[in-house]
Amino acid sequence: MAEIRMEGLVKTYPGGTERATDDVSLDVADGEFVVLLGPSGCGKTTLLRMLAGLEFPDAGKITIGGEDVTYRAPQDRNLSMVFQSYAVFPHRTVRANIGFGLAMRKVPAAQIAQKVAWAAELLQLTPYLDRYPAKLSGGQRQRVAVARAIVMDADVLLMDEPLSNLDALLRLSFRAELKKIVQDLGTTTVYVTHDQGEALSLGDRVAVMRTGRIVQLGDPLEVYDRPADTFVGGFLGSPPMNFLPATVHDGQLSVAGHARPAPAHLQGHSGDLVVGVRAEHIGISGINDTDGTNGIEARVDVVEPTGSAVLLTTSVGAGPGPAVLKVSAPPTFRARPGDTVRLDLAPDALRYYDAETQLALEP
Repeated sequence: MAEIRMEGLVKTYPGGTERATDDVSLDVADGEFVVLLGPSGCGKTTLLRMLAGLEFPDAGKITIGGEDVTYRAPQDRNLSMVFQSYAVFPHRTVRANIGFGLAMRKVPAAQIAQKVAWAAELLQLTPYLDRYPAKLSGGQRQRVAVARAIVMDADVLLMDEPLSNLDALLRLSFRAELKKIVQDLGTTTVYVTHDQGEALSLGDRVAVMRTGRIVQLGDPLEVYDRPADTFVGGFLGSPPMNFLPATVHDGQLSVAGHARPAPAHLQGHSGDLVVGVRAEHIGISGINDTDGTNGIEARVDVVEPTGSAVLLTTSVGAGPGPAVLKVSAPPTFRARPGDTVRLDLAPDALRYYDAETQLALEP
């Protein structure tokens, strides 16, 4: 069993005033794929490095398979790591790169050859085993790095933004391959990225980090659909979640100049709050409709065709600070900048946040 338990991990670098990780606790089940997601400087790579034994915490405890490994050296933790840079040896062939770790462990040559052949077949590297890295594409070099990690039969696989150096198309294709490989192996995996698309598509669970803390942990759809605060909602999604100022008074919710009955869990609330809604959950119709009765009137500012949809940037309300809403319309929607449209905010898709704390107001 290779379950991971991180308890109260604190790390402050010398001379620093802020903690890189601030009392972080996280359990990863045996065979689970957990993604650490967050912006640069949030502590996700520091957390991974402490798990790998490349950094030691100032406080806290790390166990793998029930054994305390908090201050063990990396080679004594039975884990493998794939780095952001390919970290392949340019003077060694693909075959020698994949088998390097096994050779360092003095594994018999016949066993190394067998494992290298297995990994090369799995990662579609068999035709390239006798090539040097300079003759490989970026995606092939990254496959070599992954192959070198998985032949070690480690209890835990760690990955630090392994796809960030690949171009967009290659990232998409390799992401799918990587997910299938990890699923087939069943290895406990912790993966670091700042790319929300990777996090949502790869992870069994996603841990969103901010300023050294985990602010939300859950399955990808839960984290995307029900952000724990406005930071998570604004970080996840392309485009990110829209936020509108709103008020509740006498059981009525007022948002974007329109009043409607407040949801049941807000009936006892009074005062300011923030309403969040995803671009794909906003209905749109009525180009230059002068009726004025259906939906919220908005002005189209920017039109961005994306192929599968049309992304509209719209302004709602008048005055010096109108609310800006991103709306995902069908690809056949033909609005132009300057047009007016009618927006419908689906009640079931609205998320509510405290105006002061920015935390979700859940039922």
